[in-house]
Amino acid sequence: MYRVLRAMLNTPLDDGMIKRNPCRIPGAGDDKSAERPVLSIDEVLRVVDAMPPRLRMMALLATFTSLRFGELAALARRNVDVSTGFVTVVENQGQLSNGELFLKDPKSAAGRRAVPVPDDLIDELKQHLAEYAEPGDGGRVFIGPKGGKLRRQNFRKIWIKALADSKVQPVHFHDLRHTGNQFAADDGASLRELMERMGHASPRAAMIYPHVSKGRSRHIADRLNARLREARPKTGDDALGHVEGTRPLNEAREDDGVSRESRSDLHERFGGDEGT
Repeated sequence: MYRVLRAMLNTPLDDGMIKRNPCRIPGAGDDKSAERPVLSIDEVLRVVDAMPPRLRMMALLATFTSLRFGELAALARRNVDVSTGFVTVVENQGQLSNGELFLKDPKSAAGRRAVPVPDDLIDELKQHLAEYAEPGDGGRVFIGPKGGKLRRQNFRKIWIKALADSKVQPVHFHDLRHTGNQFAADDGASLRELMERMGHASPRAAMIYPHVSKGRSRHIADRLNARLREARPKTGDDALGHVEGTRPLNEAREDDGVSRESRSDLHERFGGDEGT
């Protein structure tokens, strides 16, 4: 807000209507966001395995396609193309102060985007659609156990429990998105490519960097896929790709004895998952 006000006041300053911009607080316009944590590939797969089966694909897509929680909650069957391996973001789920859920446009024009899914996740995605998604072309891909729409506050409890059960460092669900972005950067994605994958827009960046072709976007997904394949078992028995020694996608979980106090502490410290 401070930066917007300062930019607005630059106009009358340039026109000579004021002698100087009153927004002169040193450092007030600086963006000093704390660095977000990044999980290892093994940590990602461990916490995914600890999620309820109907939500495991949601965590995988958050990591390997960089979709936000609201984008995943709003994702419909018609926007998932398993034949080409792309998911298309056209809507975002929001929530009013009274708890009412609604669909809205993405944060910006850049938020409307098609993101490739790593090849090794396609079979799991097909299985998820067959077993857990709402029926119909407009059916939601991710829903609750009773068929309801996903809510942040309810999902947060599941996420906190999965972190405790998998003994993964406390992070927000939104940090999966940052983790996948870091994976892509490590595999050579440019700043512009990362922006397009994450749905970020910047006029300055758009003038500097060329448009990303679908071929190049697919190349990034292929490199992410290689990272995923290297971390997963290579035996035929693990075709759906869970971590060796852990449960397959459709197998129920059992409590490993992590204390409720531990989960409560995690919820107190890392209950939020808002972000960019």
